[in-house]
Amino acid sequence: MLRFFTRKIIYSIIVLWGVLSLVFLLFNILPGDPARLTLGQRSDLSSLANVRKELNLDRSLTARYFLYLNDLSPLSVNSNSATDKEKYHYTTILPIGSQNIVIKTPYLGRSYRTKKLVSAVLAEALPGTALLALSAMTIATIFGILLGSLAAFYKDTWVDTSSIAASVAGISMPSFFAGLIIAYVFGYLLHRYTGLDMTGSLWEYDPISGEKHWAFKNLILPAFALGIRPLAIITQLTRSSLLDVLSQDYIRTAYSKGLGHVQVIFRHALPNALNPVVTAISGWTAELLAGSFFVEYIFGWKGLGKLTVEALDKFDFPLVMGAVLVSAFIFVLVSLFSDLLYARLDPRIKL
Repeated sequence: MLRFFTRKIIYSIIVLWGVLSLVFLLFNILPGDPARLTLGQRSDLSSLANVRKELNLDRSLTARYFLYLNDLSPLSVNSNSATDKEKYHYTTILPIGSQNIVIKTPYLGRSYRTKKLVSAVLAEALPGTALLALSAMTIATIFGILLGSLAAFYKDTWVDTSSIAASVAGISMPSFFAGLIIAYVFGYLLHRYTGLDMTGSLWEYDPISGEKHWAFKNLILPAFALGIRPLAIITQLTRSSLLDVLSQDYIRTAYSKGLGHVQVIFRHALPNALNPVVTAISGWTAELLAGSFFVEYIFGWKGLGKLTVEALDKFDFPLVMGAVLVSAFIFVLVSLFSDLLYARLDPRIKL
């Protein structure tokens, strides 16, 4: 197990290194002057020169790349200069002359627009995305396993046919399209009956008193829109896996002992059919945590996705780069956990 875990850790580090390298190259070949974006269009030459020096734009692409890696790495080399003390929160572990090997928090830069630390801005947005993604996956998991089990139990009946048709429609429908339809139908046309709004976030402010209060009702529509595709896939996976398990000899033995359908399915068949479903759930959780951009933007949900789309619109490159890297890190982390969980459920995976 240790060897399997070590190999997965190494693969994850390689993937993260590849992602951050691609992100760095992409945003360094895009047109535009980061110094002007930082200061605005009306800026004098001396101020531009100072900002270019601060952003390392006066150095070669290779030097900027290694400085970028040094900023992001939790284990890095720096000096005790005023600039480093302002940028990093670090602990020195080994002094080497004028330099130090330190453990620090990754530095993602500052937003061009707000001048705030990118890490602080992302930390504010991430809980909203996490809540939305986990809510969507909870809906998808509960209803997906339930519908898949019913489809397998009532195979070749209208229940099975309806479940398959609904899951195919769900898989074929992109999340942003489903979001537009759901927002219009339930948030606008049926607003009088549902009481749900087309847009809104977790927090709302009273226009008169200015008080802040929870608004969990705003979570319902985006969570449902985001959960449609994983729900459809989990339904099909549960059905096919459960049908395969139900054809096994030990299931027939369980029936021959006089056990009822419900007991056989939920005690013997379903637990053994959930291995591929667990993999799908963990994979989709990672994808939703890292990729709920358009759904958040459509519903006005304050999260990582909406923040990234707005940053792209304003050419706030450090914020976009930080959001992409955080999304990649979340995806790799959840995928790693998925591999370890799957190896625990099925020891053959480690081979």
